[in-house]
Amino acid sequence: MRTDDLVQMLAKGAEAVDARAPARRALAALAAATVCALLLMAGLLGLQPALAQEAIEPMFWVREMFCAALGAAGLLCVARLARPGMRLGLAPLGVAAPLLAMWILGSVGLLAADPQERSILLFGQTASVCPFLIALISVPLFFALVWILRALAPTQLRLAGAAGGFASGAVGALVYSLHCPELAAPFLGIWYVLGMLIPTVVGALLGPRLLRW
Repeated sequence: MRTDDLVQMLAKGAEAVDARAPARRALAALAAATVCALLLMAGLLGLQPALAQEAIEPMFWVREMFCAALGAAGLLCVARLARPGMRLGLAPLGVAAPLLAMWILGSVGLLAADPQERSILLFGQTASVCPFLIALISVPLFFALVWILRALAPTQLRLAGAAGGFASGAVGALVYSLHCPELAAPFLGIWYVLGMLIPTVVGALLGPRLLRW
């Protein structure tokens, strides 16, 4: 067979590849996983009865923006690590900045509070369960992000797994916040972050196995 004939045969019926198809699939998977996380939270825990009253408190929106900013930064890290040769660049700063801001806010709150009130600011009512509930709510998001990463071509598997775990934990914390009664910055800076770190560690440990291609 001549080379020209082979080229024509291989090109026959070839269609342009939609470069945006992977992004659309990823967004659909994330949306479905977020809905699953919301249903899981509502079914197991229920919405915070005082949610409407809390929504007029400035710290309510600080909490929501904290979780949303960390979730967005985590997803950016996932998007970069999903492509071979891509560097994280300044993406980790998107994780560090909200954390540092919340820790500063929490430290100021503790210093300004009366000594007998500091333990309440630190532990609230739910410190013993908060991190584990965040990790539980993040499970659908964790599996969605693993599926997205497996469909692409990450090369730093442990780091990609950790990024996927952190992103799922942050978005899971945002979903969990609709149930959580805690608004104190010291509480958020410790127990919410620990809740995000649980799936981060799981992702780092399982990344080389789950994301192998």
